[in-house]
Amino acid sequence: MTSPELGPEQQSLVDALAAEHAAVFGYGVVSAFADPARADDVATSTAAHRARRDATIDALIAVGVEPPVAAPGYTVPFPVVDPTSAAQLAVQIESDTAVAWRSVVERARSEPARANAIEALTDTAVRAARWRTHLGIVPPTVAFPGRS
Repeated sequence: MTSPELGPEQQSLVDALAAEHAAVFGYGVVSAFADPARADDVATSTAAHRARRDATIDALIAVGVEPPVAAPGYTVPFPVVDPTSAAQLAVQIESDTAVAWRSVVERARSEPARANAIEALTDTAVRAARWRTHLGIVPPTVAFPGRS
């Protein structure tokens, strides 16, 4: 099913899928340490990343690319030991997925792929802003989400 050489659009979708796999894992860590008052935010974010992951798998299959499976585990970028570090990890997850989806926006050749990527990028930016607000970061938004 996988072609030997992926085009830029397909490769960026594969990379976005990898970011979504990592996001689903990361939100598992977030949920273990998050403020209980944020349980709905964690559940909503996790569900959104699962849905985006599943849609990306479907999109790759539709173009004849075998989607990579999730890694058995992931390393988080810093220790998560309390609600504050859990919220910081949530911001990092959203920032990382924004980078991946921005890449899809830049490389998409088809209108449906570009529209989906813009929606995904927007969703990550909104979730990141919510988590930054919870952390008291002002301003809670960034000018160009996904720009590393």
